[in-house]
Amino acid sequence: MAKTQAVDKDAALLATLGYKQDFKRTFSRMELFGVGFSIIGVFPSVAGVLIFAIPYGGPVAMVWGWALCGVFVMCIASTVAELGSAAPTAGGLYYWTYRYASPRTRNLLSWVVGYMSTMSYATATTAVAWACAVSIMAGASIGTDFTYVPTTGQTFGVFTAVIVIQLFMASLPSRVVAQLQSLYIALNILICLGVIIALPIATPKENINTGRYVFGTFVNLSGWPAGFAFILSFLSPLWTIAAFDAPAHISEEASNASYAVPFATLTSPAVAVVLGWGAYAPPGDFVSEISVVDRPPGLNVSLAFCMGTDLESVVGNQIRQPLATILFNSFGKKGTLAVWSFTIVVQMFMGAGALTSGARLTWAFSRDEALPFSRYISRLNPVTGTPTYAAILTAVVAFVIGLLVFAGPAASTALFSASLVSIYVDLTIVILCRLLGGVEWVPGPFTLGKFSRPIAWISVIWMTLVITILCFPANPAPNATNMNYTSLLLGGYALICVAYYYLPVYGAKRWFQGPVRNIDKKSVGSVGSEYESEKERDSVIIVKKVV
Repeated sequence: MAKTQAVDKDAALLATLGYKQDFKRTFSRMELFGVGFSIIGVFPSVAGVLIFAIPYGGPVAMVWGWALCGVFVMCIASTVAELGSAAPTAGGLYYWTYRYASPRTRNLLSWVVGYMSTMSYATATTAVAWACAVSIMAGASIGTDFTYVPTTGQTFGVFTAVIVIQLFMASLPSRVVAQLQSLYIALNILICLGVIIALPIATPKENINTGRYVFGTFVNLSGWPAGFAFILSFLSPLWTIAAFDAPAHISEEASNASYAVPFATLTSPAVAVVLGWGAYAPPGDFVSEISVVDRPPGLNVSLAFCMGTDLESVVGNQIRQPLATILFNSFGKKGTLAVWSFTIVVQMFMGAGALTSGARLTWAFSRDEALPFSRYISRLNPVTGTPTYAAILTAVVAFVIGLLVFAGPAASTALFSASLVSIYVDLTIVILCRLLGGVEWVPGPFTLGKFSRPIAWISVIWMTLVITILCFPANPAPNATNMNYTSLLLGGYALICVAYYYLPVYGAKRWFQGPVRNIDKKSVGSVGSEYESEKERDSVIIVKKVV
């Protein structure tokens, strides 16, 4: 009975946002947390982006870079949690942009953010699937005692298979996807804890580093000045913990969405920050010969203690995967393959989560008639009750983006940085609209109160810095093969979006009006009775006026 009332209240709140209830609300609060947490995928994400930390500061970048970024990550998550609590809808960022931007600019900004955010999820799906394919090939290389050296074409073939598998997983019924979240959560946590505990025990003494080295040694292999190199290393923790809006895209399938969305938005990055760094305090004697076995830290600190000091061999060897190299040096062939098999499984879940959220976003954008063939893309599969066509479109776009890997290593790197920069650009626009758009801010059940605006401004300033930094090349003297093409890719795509909007005769300026109401006003007007208290009813009425 209580669950039925919660679903009725969710449908009523969604009606005030202009939409009828299309999905079944099968996700609990913890299952929604599982969506955000599985997309983060701490261990497989660190496996994929450790190459962006070690050359740009070594242990200092791994340890203190993660800790510093963790503070600002939680600022962003808090701001997004407020937005998700106030308006829990699958549209997420582009809906919030329209809601809070000034009337003069909201159509254009909502259009651009919608196209940028849908592309960012497709790019993220590509990056995760490619990292998974690289991990599979690294495992094959280790398993054959390095006699097998995969080519780019072979790795791309595996990448294609990974995309197909993740598409199948993302197309499962919502009820099944929700139930799988418990497995995703358990595997993500267990693999982190298992490595954190076992790695220091298995590592040979000559590869165990001291506290002085881990917490105070800066190793710069990049060619950039030390300070700038350290900032470039932020790509590793920031890409790992980036999908802040993922729970919002599942909000129309969650019970008590205005509470569940901020809970998932806040707790998934918070748990990831702790797992990645750990509640680990360096001893009073900072340079002492501490034992990592006696005081197990978080994942990054544990890796820094157990990777030895020859970092050039860690990032450049026949395995071609820094984390796999660290594991191999400690566990040997069989132990590494055992851990690596779980890593690949968790990476598969991680990519499926990104594709699931991306499909819901694409579906929502087509529901608002913003995409070509929206009438077909916005259909739900009558058997599974999920946006199968939107999932297929997202997977196809991810596959096409993956073709960039044939352009060289710089293109592969751009997949990671472009997905992060795109998300940050979208978030910056949304938060600035909320701060400067002139629309009354009506918070949901979760609110930061008087700290809301200061934390929002801190988030904007931080993301602006990160966007700028991540467009720089990997070294100070780039050439065509190692140039950072992130700004070219995203800038070109943004120009195409704007050109499509202003295109004569057929441009979106003539027909795109932002979110399209698909529920009659009589249904919206009757929602007051669904709310138990006067305060709740007043909040919904205010929301209705704002929308």
